[in-house]
Amino acid sequence: MKKYKRIFTIVVDSLGAGALPDAADYGDAGTDTLGHISQAVDAFDIPNLRRLGLANLHALKQVEAVERPLGYYACLNEASIGKDTMTGHWEMMGLHITKPFRTFTENGFPKELIKELSERTGRVIIGNKSASGTEILEELGEEEIATGHMIVYTSADSVMQICGNEETFGLEELYRCCEIAREITMKDEWKVGRVIARPYVGRKKGEFKRTSNRHDYALKPYGRTALNALKDAGFHVISVGKIFDIFDGEGLTESNKSKSSVHGMEQTIEIAKREFEGLCYVNLVDFDALWGHRRNAEGYARELERFDVKLGGLLELLKEDDLLMITADHGNDPTHTGTDHTREKVPFLAYSPSMKGFGRIPDAKTFAVIGATIADNFQVEMPEGTIGSSILEKLI
Repeated sequence: MKKYKRIFTIVVDSLGAGALPDAADYGDAGTDTLGHISQAVDAFDIPNLRRLGLANLHALKQVEAVERPLGYYACLNEASIGKDTMTGHWEMMGLHITKPFRTFTENGFPKELIKELSERTGRVIIGNKSASGTEILEELGEEEIATGHMIVYTSADSVMQICGNEETFGLEELYRCCEIAREITMKDEWKVGRVIARPYVGRKKGEFKRTSNRHDYALKPYGRTALNALKDAGFHVISVGKIFDIFDGEGLTESNKSKSSVHGMEQTIEIAKREFEGLCYVNLVDFDALWGHRRNAEGYARELERFDVKLGGLLELLKEDDLLMITADHGNDPTHTGTDHTREKVPFLAYSPSMKGFGRIPDAKTFAVIGATIADNFQVEMPEGTIGSSILEKLI
């Protein structure tokens, strides 16, 4: 018999909880996204996360542990190679990634790739380097508007990002160019995890702003995941935020695009007011995109406080047969060097109003305990070749 009718899995994108044993291999020794945020700010008001046991799991400067947390907590270690969004999410749902996605951080994309992209799109390409999205607009936005050239750049992630002004370049043209780029970057030597359309508005430096019409062209997962198993068994699989892009729509029955992390939580709250049976899978990207990559610990802390307020609203709506799981997909320590993700373990918080127990449960060797637990709850077999074991029996 199914234990929970609805499961809400919320990914606080990039909220790492300390360096993994192999972090030094990635240049990330000593990283600790959550801990260093706490150390870097004076105030940190997260009462609902505190109630769920976050300060019991990880010592925080301003937040005391509670004597009786609402539920269970642990840290999850990443089994896959890498530290990017797709690797983390795919592993959560059962895939073990042993070959990292290609990155072009040091020197930009190869000349051969850029030449083919230029010829097929009919656009002169400018940029072609690793850069912040806001900085590259300040540098090249006016040129793109004046000439019709196309800004292409990358980051520390396995991504190709293409900018287009919504008024002069046009959204449809931007999406067309990104579709061509996705096709080109399917070659093994050029294979990036995502091609991202980055539309913006404004006409001059100081006025450029990226819009919510971003679209990610992701690789399809290498195999079937817990999401496919749930969908095929007739359960609802509802996504909020970037989940659709990360899985390229695979295994989903409904998708909700978010304008921000706060909006994503508002959408999740509205979904919690509905009747459904299955999974609501949420990604909240602002922590990573707005604060982690920009190395802004203060902004990250304030975003966590905004999330905590909305989390309180969600907690009030949970029913006896609901399960909430909060986790992350990698780290992005805002006090670390560079702008890359960081190779960290992630927090895991689990709560249901029906739980009788509480406290720390054993840390897991893989993020895939999440997908395995969801599948176990709904009595669905995980697809062949997936990893992870259920911890449902520990959540009592």
